[in-house]
Amino acid sequence: MEQKYLKNFYVDKASDIAARAQFDDNGFAKAELLPGIYKDGITSYKCFLKAGHRISPELFSDKSVIIFFGKGQGELIDCDGKHQITEVAFYVPYMEKEEYEIHAIEDMEFVLNIVEMNQSDMAAFNRWHIRLPYFRLHSECIQYIQDCKGPNTEARMILCPKWMGRVILGTTRAIGEGTVEAGHPKVHQWNYCVGASDFHMSVGYKAKNNMETVSQQAGDWSFIPAGADHDLVADPDKEVYYIWFEHYADEKAMDKM
Repeated sequence: MEQKYLKNFYVDKASDIAARAQFDDNGFAKAELLPGIYKDGITSYKCFLKAGHRISPELFSDKSVIIFFGKGQGELIDCDGKHQITEVAFYVPYMEKEEYEIHAIEDMEFVLNIVEMNQSDMAAFNRWHIRLPYFRLHSECIQYIQDCKGPNTEARMILCPKWMGRVILGTTRAIGEGTVEAGHPKVHQWNYCVGASDFHMSVGYKAKNNMETVSQQAGDWSFIPAGADHDLVADPDKEVYYIWFEHYADEKAMDKM
């Protein structure tokens, strides 16, 4: 079994996650990801829904929910109608105000993140937020360019800063290259591997020559604490494809953006 805690970061392998998930009579299972590692208001679960089954996730008045659909086709039904999940996709429900339902056409895997909203988060949300509920297929999201990514690496922005409190969300995808990034001290980062991912992730502090490397495949999950340098790069003919999810540890830093 892959080591879950390394000196500079944490990993949760797809096989270990699946082993912790127990299906109920409705064809649904979930496992908390890296339980107990992050205690600043985000809890993430890997969810599994068998083909032909449906679920209506719990609604919250004081928490936001952000879902990454990583594998399997399905449908999401909400107040806006029926959304077809035919590729990697993303969903943010409207707190407790609107119910929604997920229907699996194929066996599905997705990550459900529950984000606590403190007093300042709620005040910022009430001043300005994107229109909810929010559903996007990956191919519908805007591409961006960043100097730490290879010339042929595709990056897309899903949630921009201040759209939904202190979280930011995007993707990176490439064959034979990826991201080589200096640490960002104000933002913690999670990564969810999707597609045909088979790449190397190295995390640490290059100035201290203490980078650690681990292999990453589709379905894996990782957490990089704020500040650590991180490289996520595939060998030639291999794919790097991950959803990155960031949370501002410093609320004042977010306010200054």
